[in-house]
Amino acid sequence: MANKSSSEGFILMGVSDHPQLEIIFFTVILISYLMTLIGNSTIILLSRLDARLHTPMDFFLSNLSTLDLAYTTSSVPQMLINLWGPEKTISYGGCVTQLYVFLWLGATECILLMVMAFDRYVAVCRPLHYTTIMNPRLCWLLAVLAWLGGLGNSVIQSTFTLQLPLCGHRRVDNFLCEVPAMIKLACGDTSLNEAVLNGVCTFFTVVPLSVILVSYCYIAQAVQKIRSVEAWRKAFNTCFSHLVVVFLFYGSAIYGYLLPAKTSNQDQGKFISLFYSVVTPMVNPLIYTLRNKEVKGALRRLLGKVRKAG
Repeated sequence: MANKSSSEGFILMGVSDHPQLEIIFFTVILISYLMTLIGNSTIILLSRLDARLHTPMDFFLSNLSTLDLAYTTSSVPQMLINLWGPEKTISYGGCVTQLYVFLWLGATECILLMVMAFDRYVAVCRPLHYTTIMNPRLCWLLAVLAWLGGLGNSVIQSTFTLQLPLCGHRRVDNFLCEVPAMIKLACGDTSLNEAVLNGVCTFFTVVPLSVILVSYCYIAQAVQKIRSVEAWRKAFNTCFSHLVVVFLFYGSAIYGYLLPAKTSNQDQGKFISLFYSVVTPMVNPLIYTLRNKEVKGALRRLLGKVRKAG
């Protein structure tokens, strides 16, 4: 029974205990995924085509959109396949790949949101030195560190999780292969895995979130001194967008990963994982587009060119 999971793969249960909900979930997730593809691809396209969006903030926003595209694509297509038909299986290799990639991109987003908060801090609190501090070399360095840091988290957590004895258990009570669901599947002592999970997740959530909150405390102090209504509104719009994304992502990730894996409510856990894997990547481009005057302007210019060309 020990090698059964490796040879036959896993069964992703999803909402199979409520089959009447599967078509509803399939429709909602498909629409969300299509909106994610369109929204994030639009932001990436605008940042490449419009010279006015070649600022550090737009560089990091483009990174976030690229990350969200990969993040959802690592899990959503498999969800849709499992929700559409009676077959709920995923191969062992597919599950392992999903585990590594999902963790890598999730942790990268944690760091990237912190980097974006630092960018906003420099823009508001050190406006005269903004272009000097946030030079292209530093932007690329911060982006690379975010991606490599996320990869390090994935290697640690996924490798520890894959060492667990499964004793032939194949039914993953979730929409995707991720660490808390895999720990619940184990038949041995998982205390070390839970300790590693809590330690690493605390580092990748609490530390960046603390830096973000401290940055916004300084930003709030600086904004209070701004006398120009237009400058105050611009600072508020860009910072508010980022804060909304931060609380959506970090709130769901902390709930999903920092609660004890063996004792948390599994139904709540899998719907939370659905939230940060499907909903958050979908709303990120909407939030930034609706609150960012430069992005809206670039979108209008692009649509105008398309209409003229047509």
